[in-house]
Amino acid sequence: MALSDLQLQALARDAIQRAAAGDFAAAEPLLAQVAEARPNSGQAQHLLGQARLKLGRFAEAREPLERAAKFMPKEVGPQVNFAGCLSVLGEHEAALAALDRAQRLRPDDAAIHHNRGRAFEALGRLGQAERAYDAALAIDHRLLPSLSARANLLAKRGEWMGALADLDMALTSQPNDAPLRLRRGELLLRQGDWLRGLPDYEARLEIADQRYAPDLPRWQGEPLAGRLLIYPEQIDIESDAARRDTVLLARGVEATIQCSAQLAGELYGPTIRRGDPIDGFVTAAPLRSLPLLLNWTRDAPPAVPATAPSGSLIGWFSAAEPPAGLAIERDPARIASCRLVIGSDNWPTHLAARRGVPTVMLLPPDADWLLGSQPGKSPWYPALELMHEDDHAALAAQLAASG
Repeated sequence: MALSDLQLQALARDAIQRAAAGDFAAAEPLLAQVAEARPNSGQAQHLLGQARLKLGRFAEAREPLERAAKFMPKEVGPQVNFAGCLSVLGEHEAALAALDRAQRLRPDDAAIHHNRGRAFEALGRLGQAERAYDAALAIDHRLLPSLSARANLLAKRGEWMGALADLDMALTSQPNDAPLRLRRGELLLRQGDWLRGLPDYEARLEIADQRYAPDLPRWQGEPLAGRLLIYPEQIDIESDAARRDTVLLARGVEATIQCSAQLAGELYGPTIRRGDPIDGFVTAAPLRSLPLLLNWTRDAPPAVPATAPSGSLIGWFSAAEPPAGLAIERDPARIASCRLVIGSDNWPTHLAARRGVPTVMLLPPDADWLLGSQPGKSPWYPALELMHEDDHAALAAQLAASG
């Protein structure tokens, strides 16, 4: 039975009131009835599409928003919302077309320029993305999303100063924004600026994330009045990342290390397993905070004891394939039998270097800031040499020299 105009108006009022109160689940079926009865009403279709966007039902929002954009060609809102829906669905070319229509209607809207930049970036058209962010910032020089996005693009192509300038500008408006501080810290650390980068890097601990922390006060470097617990911040203490951080960073502090059972015998000092009682500890700190807390410098981290190698095998702990014809050992338990180890930035490679086995670590372009990105001898272990993963000639020479 068809609804009368009065009934439709009552439905629409009820739906709008529910939506205004944030009850989109109750508003959506009412708006669906109105939109079905008025399929050519741009406003009805737009309201239904918006409700479905709020509910995260993007595939169902697509059709009413497309109809709204068609029936309301001179209204910016439907074009922008349709573009946003398309972006979530991965239809970036179509989203860009909708944003272009919105831009023609409102050329001085910084948010529209920003969203065009996001669409260009999703399409891999980075030059156009940067120009769109530039246009957004020319209108509003403090627009945080555009400052952040442009900083990412600049950092990817190595323009560190420009990226840092954008992050600094963003932080003038939001000085306590932890993600922005963390990104600035990581940029500074990648350039080797530990003095300025390490404090910002601590912002990672303020971000709600899958990160482990024991139920203890966090140590801030103050004089200790009891036992200190040092721990890897990864949820899975048996993961490669947790074990790698433990081997690399468990040094230079008198404390108990919470670590993988497999590594307990490799460390010099007391250890406990995760899940063991921590009642006797008064404070705790994550491993990756030690460089800041203990005032380490990039070129002189605390030394670790090592033993002289006595093996004859070549250990291979990289995902890359070894040279043809090379007899290799892949078992971390047999590192002591190796005369040379080749590996990526993972825990077996670090363990070999810590033990004193001559080790070559193959670094990717986005190598961890702790290690740096320059090839050559590493200050972290006397036995470690860093090498770019694509430097096949240097690797071949190293293998030949190992005899």
